[in-house]
Amino acid sequence: MPSTTVIILDAYPPPPPELLHALRSTDAELVTRTPAELAGEPLDLLPHADVLLVPAESDGESVRLAVRRLRRQAGGAPAVVVWTVEQFAALEDHVRIGHDYLVPPFLPALVGARLHSCSERAGLGRTLREADARAELMGYEKELEIGREIQAGFLPESLPVPAGWEIDVRFRPARQVAGDFYDVFEISRGRRLAFVVADVCDKGVGAALFMALIRSLLRHTAENSGLQHLVAAGRTGGSRRIPVVGATPLLNAVTATNGYLTRNHLRQGYFATLFFGVLDPLTGSLVYINGGHNPPLLLPGDGREPVALDTTGPAVGVLPDCVYTLGYAQLDPGDTLFAFTDGVPEARCPSGSFFGDERMLDLLTAPLVNGKDVVDRMDVAVIEHTGTAEQHDDVTMLALHRPRAARGPHADAAARQAVAG
Repeated sequence: MPSTTVIILDAYPPPPPELLHALRSTDAELVTRTPAELAGEPLDLLPHADVLLVPAESDGESVRLAVRRLRRQAGGAPAVVVWTVEQFAALEDHVRIGHDYLVPPFLPALVGARLHSCSERAGLGRTLREADARAELMGYEKELEIGREIQAGFLPESLPVPAGWEIDVRFRPARQVAGDFYDVFEISRGRRLAFVVADVCDKGVGAALFMALIRSLLRHTAENSGLQHLVAAGRTGGSRRIPVVGATPLLNAVTATNGYLTRNHLRQGYFATLFFGVLDPLTGSLVYINGGHNPPLLLPGDGREPVALDTTGPAVGVLPDCVYTLGYAQLDPGDTLFAFTDGVPEARCPSGSFFGDERMLDLLTAPLVNGKDVVDRMDVAVIEHTGTAEQHDDVTMLALHRPRAARGPHADAAARQAVAG
């Protein structure tokens, strides 16, 4: 089997007969290509080359182009050997840039030794480049692992679950770092529970950095917005004006975050859809903003059909000075709120079909015990649907469940006092 492959550049002048005779007497495999063929031939059709043999009169740019294309085909550049019979001035220019050379007499033993030396040097160069590439890859993977650990620090280590409530989450990134995130924290001096499920428009490192920024902006603003109340007129069907504790931090957080992103990061092209809810644990009253996100589903404990919570504004980071309105919902004993990112309905099987919204609803209309049952059932179904296919998107799910035993004999009085507070 040939130990060396030599591509002879078919250019003027042609190799002299004695050089061709010496080449044929070696164990090298000889392939002839014109400069135009090396420049235009598809990469997968280009032969592997250990040595590129060119006349000293060859145009330097044509040689460089041929070397670049052969490097892309084989993962390493061939050694360039320049021959000449009398154009030694042109040969000198090639030698200065590191090319090897052949000059008369073209004795078979000398030519064979020179080709073998060049082939060994080309192989060593490829080995060194491969080692460098492996080291670079290991460094990149190490940086990704550090990024994953840093990102994990942005997710809550433990969830502040109020008495009489259950919260369950599932987070499966498609890569080592993710654009999805969730958060659960207390605001209004612990009287309200805030929770966020969000999805940055991309995946990978850029989306993860943007995720960290958005999560920090939302949480810091919400936690430091004080105890101001927005007033909802007749929210219970009457004419009383009822203060909504936690609504002001919610609006401030989303509006301020959108303003910051559109002022400073609009050109980066990143944005995020999000569902940001604020729960009154005593009454089950929920105020929320849905910024272009998949509508979370309110699952009634009495077996009625799931109710989708409407969108109340655009995605965050897209439109400057846009208006976000508040949505309201009520979680009674037995109810569950299921929030998720589009990695759930858009999970793909090996043939490419989506998991789909209809299948989600079918799973959610079956009898459910608690929030963990919702998350586990959905996650198992998504994993089974994906099978051996690559996970294309991050998967995040959050279930907020109010058990039936949550309401005690004094809950209604406590609830009225908390809402009025």
